[in-house]
Amino acid sequence: MCGIAGTYRWPDGKSVTDRLTDTLAHRGPDGAGRYSHPVGDDEVHLGHRRLAIIDLSDTGAQPMVSDGLVLTYNGELYNAPELRAELTAAGVRFRGTSDTEVLLEAWRRWGTDCLPRLRGMFAFGVFDERTGDLVLARDQLGIKPLFLLRRGGGLVFASELKALAAATGGTLEVDHAALVASLLYYWVPDSRCAFREAEKLPPGTWLRCRPDGRVERGRFWNLKDVAAEGRERARSGEQPDLAAVVEESARRHLLSDVPVATFLSGGLDSSWLTALAARHRPGISAYTIGFRAEDARFEAMPDDLRYARQVAARFGVDLHEIEIAPDVLDLLPRMTYHLDEPIGDPAAINTYLICTAAREAGVKVMLSGMGADELFAGYRKHLANLIAVRYQRVPGPLRRGLSGAVDRLPVATSRRGYRSVRFAKRFLSFAGLPEETAFRRSYTMYDQDELLALLNPDLAGTVEDVLTEHADVYADNDLDDFVNRMCLTDARMFLPGLNLTYTDRSSMAASTEVRVPYVDVEVVRAAFAVPGDRKIVGRQGKAVLKEAATSILPREIVYRPKGLFSAPLRAWMSRDLAPLVREVVEDGLLVKSGFLRRDALARLVAEDAAGQRDYSKHLWHVLTLEYWYRDATSGSGQRTRTTA
Repeated sequence: MCGIAGTYRWPDGKSVTDRLTDTLAHRGPDGAGRYSHPVGDDEVHLGHRRLAIIDLSDTGAQPMVSDGLVLTYNGELYNAPELRAELTAAGVRFRGTSDTEVLLEAWRRWGTDCLPRLRGMFAFGVFDERTGDLVLARDQLGIKPLFLLRRGGGLVFASELKALAAATGGTLEVDHAALVASLLYYWVPDSRCAFREAEKLPPGTWLRCRPDGRVERGRFWNLKDVAAEGRERARSGEQPDLAAVVEESARRHLLSDVPVATFLSGGLDSSWLTALAARHRPGISAYTIGFRAEDARFEAMPDDLRYARQVAARFGVDLHEIEIAPDVLDLLPRMTYHLDEPIGDPAAINTYLICTAAREAGVKVMLSGMGADELFAGYRKHLANLIAVRYQRVPGPLRRGLSGAVDRLPVATSRRGYRSVRFAKRFLSFAGLPEETAFRRSYTMYDQDELLALLNPDLAGTVEDVLTEHADVYADNDLDDFVNRMCLTDARMFLPGLNLTYTDRSSMAASTEVRVPYVDVEVVRAAFAVPGDRKIVGRQGKAVLKEAATSILPREIVYRPKGLFSAPLRAWMSRDLAPLVREVVEDGLLVKSGFLRRDALARLVAEDAAGQRDYSKHLWHVLTLEYWYRDATSGSGQRTRTTA
């Protein structure tokens, strides 16, 4: 796992590449390298920061140069042993044991045809000295990031947006459409970028730059097609052995020459991965979190620690418990810097603090249960949307009476919050809407009218564009299964846009690699071969996965209530962050610039403080957006900082 960067036919490319690479130092503290070569009357420069995981020797150093091909690569290939054996049988001689060399030789033999054969997470740039071509590629599911910016016939790319911002000398303009999208979702979709000129290379695609200025793009993997293939497998009666598929993925993800540990929340996904990891690596370490007692009481948070301890004891795991009681006033700007774009999920703080603790203990690699909820319908929103279909059959007068009664209930008092009331208010906000609108509303921050009221009126057309984009993605499928339509949309938007993004940035900020065995091409193929009525059975989400996990986990863990990998936001807002929220309303740059309307923002604050509505997540995201916007428009901060 590393940081990659480079320039192609870019003015002052050498020094720009050096700045890019320096900005990514946290992603790879174990080594640095740069490569340069003429391209016509210009040059290409490739940079690399190394976090040494496999083949710790110099034979794994990058950029890797071999017989006219040059590679700068970020990721891990979990089928590298099989590819190495195939290439060796074809006559290839390897100098070392790294998967980097395997990828380089696979590219030499198969070119872009090697891409669908790769099983892992990756983003890379490969340069051919003979043709002068530079090709960029990103993994099938968007686990690893790759940002790029094109001007004229030139290109600059990097693992993080902050590197592009720093290297272009503060000339990038904020894309207000991306900020509108971030307000809606509390993250920026993978199809958009917070700076206008920059873009994210889409998952499962490649881009080729030629010396004559031509640019070609191609797609080597399409999640929509995988879902359609899975539907046909399900119709034919073919059912995957999920227990075997998940175990095989977990085993492959343990491939490492350095210590590996796991996240262990005590929930199904992390518990199953930890149990499987312990089967193959006895005595493996795991890390879990708890919160200050007063915060947990205020939020009515479940006691996840006892489940994590139970799993650790049963499988001989060395459990490390970390109390999350951060100085959020200090962490907020630091996390905003590292997250690259405005992301309002406080789980990023949890990931960062866990990875920091693991790194201090000498652990470089962590396994996460990320992705299982998206692929197997494990979120409350999935079940809630199914219930909403039935709720719409309830007579209108009864629904209106229930809605009015719930609307009058408080979500909190000065001493505690009421989760059940929050859930009820949330459910009723979308339960009567059409399918796509209801699904969007079940996990986004505002409905259309609320968002329009909060924003500058000139952005009304942008709001419409953002909502249309979601509708288009949701409709772009061949599925006749409501549950799998939701899962496919999550896997295309929610997973790469939020969860994989904050996991990558937060972990790499601590110079730690996080692997996601559920976000594996074979697990994904298996997931979409499972009909929706096996994913949600009765009121049980992720039912088919739970059934498979009982082969190793006790039922108490498998069927426990779903926990939350989140943070006690209401407690933080009512104490630590209350003065900062007031400052942003009265004197914030988003309000001063006219992007947000002060009166609408003040209403959110007042209703939240009165306990009538829970706007803690909304206000947390406004804070993250404010800090990001200050840096992005200051001409310093995010644009020039190389440390945090």
